[in-house]
Amino acid sequence: MRPSIRTLCLFALLALGVAAQPLPRGDEAFLAGRLSLIKPRMQQAVDQGDIPGAVSMIVKDGKVAHLEAVGYADIEAKKPMRTDTIFQIMSMTKPVTGIAVMILMEEGKLSITDPVERHLPEFRNQWMVSEREGKARMTLVRPSRPITILDLLTHTSGMAGFMPEGMSDFMVTMDRPLNEAVAAYAQVPLQFEPGTRWMYSNMGIDTLGRIVEVASGMKYEDFLKQRIFDPLGMKDSFFYPPAAKRERIAMVYGKRDGKWERAGAGILGGDPAKFREGAKYPGPSFGLFSTAEDLSLLTQMMLNGGTLNGKRILSPATVKMMTTVQNAKLEPSGHNTGQGYGLAWTVVKDQRFEVLLRPKGTYGHGGAFGTDYWVDPEHQLIGIFMVQVTSATRQEERALSQMAVSALK
Repeated sequence: MRPSIRTLCLFALLALGVAAQPLPRGDEAFLAGRLSLIKPRMQQAVDQGDIPGAVSMIVKDGKVAHLEAVGYADIEAKKPMRTDTIFQIMSMTKPVTGIAVMILMEEGKLSITDPVERHLPEFRNQWMVSEREGKARMTLVRPSRPITILDLLTHTSGMAGFMPEGMSDFMVTMDRPLNEAVAAYAQVPLQFEPGTRWMYSNMGIDTLGRIVEVASGMKYEDFLKQRIFDPLGMKDSFFYPPAAKRERIAMVYGKRDGKWERAGAGILGGDPAKFREGAKYPGPSFGLFSTAEDLSLLTQMMLNGGTLNGKRILSPATVKMMTTVQNAKLEPSGHNTGQGYGLAWTVVKDQRFEVLLRPKGTYGHGGAFGTDYWVDPEHQLIGIFMVQVTSATRQEERALSQMAVSALK
């Protein structure tokens, strides 16, 4: 199977992760040589038809070491990918929602051990599935305790990963406001006892977005703009694309009969060419648009212990708590072996994931259309990869990562 551009780019990025350790004097040329491999590898994969286009970025010791774009943001319009192209980052939104929750925690407006029902009364007296009899019947009981904000942050609440009845296409249409949607989520029975298992749940993270609204007295998207985006200078991050920025938004593509075809109305967020017109739902688990540069500001703030350019967003203690595995005793504790969850961040917890050259303690998150960001505190390194495809895969990435280890040791 031919490696994708995401694989090829991450191969170069991961190789950089080894080279990016403190270098002896005179080795600057070696580092520059490693960096120079990234764009040709990306371009080769574009030429092979593995991806329409991509942006990659490396930040080392607080400085941009690499920022390149290749291919097309819009194939039909022959619009080249640019370093300031705007992407739907999908589940990379989740840690941003987590940051908003932790800001409110620091202000004493909530505690992460709070029962969700303390802030959202519609979650009182939830039901839980005890037994299933085929697809049609189930036995319901009350859980032993109510779900907490911590459960939501670590995907251990038992809230389902699927939409309620009658809302199967909701994450495509986004046609209900956040408060109405979350009230419907509260009626879906929990899938297991809170805190006893890990199960990825968009509904759980979206519920956090509603808690942000209730605790702050502001709309979720307004809170993020005022308390995170504006202070950090994230000028191209938003949930509802303004008309003036739409021409910079990349289209989403999938393969049909070996050729790239623009994704239609059936994908998350709906038709990418309609820019979510008429949407009422911000999507705290998946709704954010952003650029590589904006995400470098967010991740550098985290790497700096909660501050950037004199603006403090979080305390160092909060950053440490967010980026420390909180569910290490569970198996699985995340999508990938060797990873667990901090508070809305995925975190490398042991050597089973270190074979990808992500040292223990590296944290980040990926998105459904292939985007990814990761922070390596050991090497003071940030990697950002931006692409828009409906069929992103990690299998070749893992294989080539192991090849990189073999080549560089």
